[in-house]
Amino acid sequence: MGKDEKNQKKPWGGRFKEPTEALVEELSVSVHFDKRLYREDIKGSIAHARMLGEKGIIPKEDAKRIIDALVEIEKEIRERKFSWKKELEDVHMNIERALIERIGPEGGRLHTARSRNDQVATDFRLYLKREAKGLDLLLSRLQGAFIKQAEENFGLIMPGFTHLQKAQPVLYSHHMLAYFEMFKRDRERLRDLLKRVDYCPLGSAALAGTGFPIDRFMTARELGFSNITANSMDAVSDRDFALEFLFFASVAMMHLSRLSEELILWASDEFDFVELPDAYCTGSSIMPQKKNPDVPELVRGKTGRVYGDLISLLTTMKGLPLTYNRDLQEDKEPVFDAIDTLKICLKVMAGLIERMKPKAENMERDVKNGFLTATDLADYLVKKGIPFRIAHEIVGRAVAKCVFEGRELSELRLDELKEINEYIREDVFEVLDARGSVNSKNCPGGTGEAAVKEQLIRAKRWLEENSAKTTG
Repeated sequence: MGKDEKNQKKPWGGRFKEPTEALVEELSVSVHFDKRLYREDIKGSIAHARMLGEKGIIPKEDAKRIIDALVEIEKEIRERKFSWKKELEDVHMNIERALIERIGPEGGRLHTARSRNDQVATDFRLYLKREAKGLDLLLSRLQGAFIKQAEENFGLIMPGFTHLQKAQPVLYSHHMLAYFEMFKRDRERLRDLLKRVDYCPLGSAALAGTGFPIDRFMTARELGFSNITANSMDAVSDRDFALEFLFFASVAMMHLSRLSEELILWASDEFDFVELPDAYCTGSSIMPQKKNPDVPELVRGKTGRVYGDLISLLTTMKGLPLTYNRDLQEDKEPVFDAIDTLKICLKVMAGLIERMKPKAENMERDVKNGFLTATDLADYLVKKGIPFRIAHEIVGRAVAKCVFEGRELSELRLDELKEINEYIREDVFEVLDARGSVNSKNCPGGTGEAAVKEQLIRAKRWLEENSAKTTG
């Protein structure tokens, strides 16, 4: 094959006299990763062909032949019978070449009034809409696991922490529902960003639109978009939707990482708050006694790579002038990686949380030391008429006395407590009790049993209402 002949094989090769350098071919190829867009590429091409036929831009019979052939090609790809050629660079050109080989030159009519620029932007948006549905369901399952833990262990008291030091007693269910709220925000964030994904760029062509009498609203409707992009130059160069998706994924992974950190601590001998399921742990190659929390450690570690995906695309975009630049070929791999990583992390963490067993005796034992009801004692004094700052100082001195003597506040006798302050009476022991402390906090959102029951009802209702929907 001569040099000119080889370049003529390229869809853009008519203007070139020299063949593409082998290293440039290697640098340019993207089909090894963007072939996962084949469903969206074919779906977009079918909608475009149908519109071209309906508008009389190409003969209707050609449109039908194109559509029928595209359906066959999709079936071949799905059944792994399709041969991908890296010399054709990407998923789009591979499918177009296969189409032309099947039905002849008429297959080349498909690219009328279309560029790879608006084609790939459309494919990418369709792909994110599809993947968002699966991610939303995975987030829903994880939320369900927290509800399961909260329901099955209702009434269990554990230490709450600030600065990783014991602070106040809380219900274990309250702690689990805190994570429910985290992942609720992730689902809301995902649904909100999809509003900006849901614009169809098809018809923007290379950057300026097209002179053919196309119907952009027709293709947008067929592809399930709610609207069309407003500016053709912005449409082909915009990747804000992908950046928002990566930000959502990064925040969700951050939440998973925070959860992982707590599980690693809780599973340690030093805390011993939970028993992680054996199926989600591994052992040591040298130490027979070890049961390592590898799953949360791996999830915590993988958070960094998703952050990297976001920074990668932000860096790619920061210096690009309008409109399309080949740099944008680098937009997909970070998103693909983030989606793949988030999906497996959500799946594995949902399974772990569903099967995790809290160690009630250990949690409740740890509530009894560390002065967790000191704030309750200060509040008790406030209710007796003492200003809070003075009450805070009084209780601080009492804690210092206990630390010196190696005792807990609840171990002090009534006469000793009266020495601290004359207003203290027998009812003080109700607030020095961990359960009394917990159940005093029944303000909305608090850790009291009545408040947490209300949170649980709302969480279950929200999950039921929002699991019935699909995003995208």
